[in-house]
Amino acid sequence: MRNPRVAEILSMIADGGGGQVAPPARLCAECLSALSVSGVGMALMTVHGPSGVVLAATDGRARQLEELQFTLGEGPCVEASSSGRLVLESDLAVVGPARWPRFGAAVLDAGVRAIFAFPLRAGAIRVGVLDLYRDTPGPLTTPELADALAFADAATVVILDLQDHNRHGESAALTGPIDSQAVVHQATGMITIQLGVDLAEAMLRLRAHAYATGQTVPAVAADVVNRRLLFDEEGPGATRQDRS
Repeated sequence: MRNPRVAEILSMIADGGGGQVAPPARLCAECLSALSVSGVGMALMTVHGPSGVVLAATDGRARQLEELQFTLGEGPCVEASSSGRLVLESDLAVVGPARWPRFGAAVLDAGVRAIFAFPLRAGAIRVGVLDLYRDTPGPLTTPELADALAFADAATVVILDLQDHNRHGESAALTGPIDSQAVVHQATGMITIQLGVDLAEAMLRLRAHAYATGQTVPAVAADVVNRRLLFDEEGPGATRQDRS
């Protein structure tokens, strides 16, 4: 899953901000700078659906529109998170009010004319949504769409890393210390074989399962290494084995 552009974005986030700006805010700022959009927002998901928590937004309007979607229960962010599919609406004046009756009118009143919503997933685990807002109608160009998808992949890594950081109660880099722990490396190697994926994707699946089950990454890795946990493509990315 990881491509050079995603690695570049994560490196910029890790190096920027001087430690004073949270990674989600840095990612949104970098995304705003890289693409021809007017605002960027990142919202959190839980296993139960949209949480209503806005992790970051580049301005007050973007934050307000993120929160409004959860309040109304409709809009591209809610739709993308529920369906797991991109929502690329390049002309809200044409279809917005019909597609999202309450949110469509509000977003036009706010002066937004296009929204592009990217669901953030790791395997079958939904973790959030990245929304791009534009004041003028028109689609993203093909290169911009590719770059936006890279930012979405990077945003997934950021959210999973923050989740792991919160459980450890200590700072961790985006490519953090947990990646260097022997048990995590061993588990990642086993998952690559079980799923037939590369190491980057295996690490993402490991973190996603930790996020979904409320565990730390090392704890999940230990279960994999001790063969108490087997990853497969069924369900939420992993199947609990009999511990007896």
